[in-house]
Amino acid sequence: MKKFMLFVLSLIAIFILLANLGPMVFLGLCIYLLYIIFKKFIKAESIVAKVAWVLIGLLVLSMATSNLYAIIGLVAAYFLYTLYKNWNDNNREEEIIFNKTSASDDPFTNFERQRGAIK
Repeated sequence: MKKFMLFVLSLIAIFILLANLGPMVFLGLCIYLLYIIFKKFIKAESIVAKVAWVLIGLLVLSMATSNLYAIIGLVAAYFLYTLYKNWNDNNREEEIIFNKTSASDDPFTNFERQRGAIK
């Protein structure tokens, strides 16, 4: 039942991620443009150029804040990542438990137990 619930939650997260994929791309583009504008602002020598870069930066920043709900898509992507990690950890725990039960009869797993049996 736990695996089924993880599967359903992952489907919901995938749909949320796909619904917010466009705004996520646009938010990434705006962040990249803000980085370029900041670099140009630092290189500008005149006051007029610096004011122009600040105005362009404010315009791009307002465009980026209009797509701030794209963070929901990022949260969905992180949720998918944690679900994937938990899914694999659960499989590893099951393998470890299975290996412990089948290998506990092996005398070479506990050298002390074997050595005690010899004396």
